[in-house]
Amino acid sequence: MSRSKVVCVGEAMVVLTPAHDVPLADADTFVRSVGGAELNVALTLGRLGVDVAWLSRLGDDGFGDHVLDLARENSVDVGAVERDPHRPTGLYVKAPGTAPDGSRRSRMHYYRNGSAASALTPGFLDGDVVTGLLAAAGTVHVSGITAGLSDSAARFCAELTRRVRGTGAVLSVDLNHRPALWRDRDDTPLRDLARAADDLLLGADEARAVFGTDDPADLRALFPGARRVLLKQEEHGVLVLEPGTPDRHVPALAVDVVEPVGAGDAFAAGYLAGLVRELPVDDAVRLGHRCAAAALVVRGDRPEHVPR
Repeated sequence: MSRSKVVCVGEAMVVLTPAHDVPLADADTFVRSVGGAELNVALTLGRLGVDVAWLSRLGDDGFGDHVLDLARENSVDVGAVERDPHRPTGLYVKAPGTAPDGSRRSRMHYYRNGSAASALTPGFLDGDVVTGLLAAAGTVHVSGITAGLSDSAARFCAELTRRVRGTGAVLSVDLNHRPALWRDRDDTPLRDLARAADDLLLGADEARAVFGTDDPADLRALFPGARRVLLKQEEHGVLVLEPGTPDRHVPALAVDVVEPVGAGDAFAAGYLAGLVRELPVDDAVRLGHRCAAAALVVRGDRPEHVPR
């Protein structure tokens, strides 16, 4: 395995969506798909031709089987995924809805408490296969969602960052702030994960919510150890913050949005693929924008077609 390998670490969930865009109360037929931030990134990376593995835990159930089948079909290494005979694969249900501008805005109902992924612990990292993957990785990608799944998952993320630091791999963190995961909980693990990142991806709204500011100068001061902060400014694009260089704005692509779910994961995948291809940073961000645009124009959680 080369150091160009990307290892994505986090949960997967099976997604159920009403087949005919009707309210949940009236739905008797659902379309099954798969979601989960880090798995979305891994699946898109696989389709982009990147050597990628995904680390997680799944229930020893049919939904878990389906997740693994999909990952393998998209060239994702799942050899280190652990199956749990006592806890289920996570699930979420999309309730169709419409935003004021007429675009599709589904409401998500998550059923992840007590899932196999929520039982991630630092001990998961002790397995020989996991240890080997992390040692071979050039980049390890994780999001704040993983740290928010449970207290044990937060400890898992803290140990993951420590071990990645010891391998010399790049730690890529997408903040992915989900307020519901941190309700009535101390969000220090989320902040610590962000501060450990070499490459930190976060939206301006997330920066304000978690750190109280989206000012570029403030963010530079908050993350002095990062080699790069990508501040996502919604439809306006991304501000690239790197030590010793001026802020650089890389504009997003204008598209007619069908649904925004999964666009951030697609952006992360495109950006990471660009780095693996040794593109200049701004060109890697542009590839991220192209992948995000491809996700924005479909109803699923990932692009139907990926740019090459």
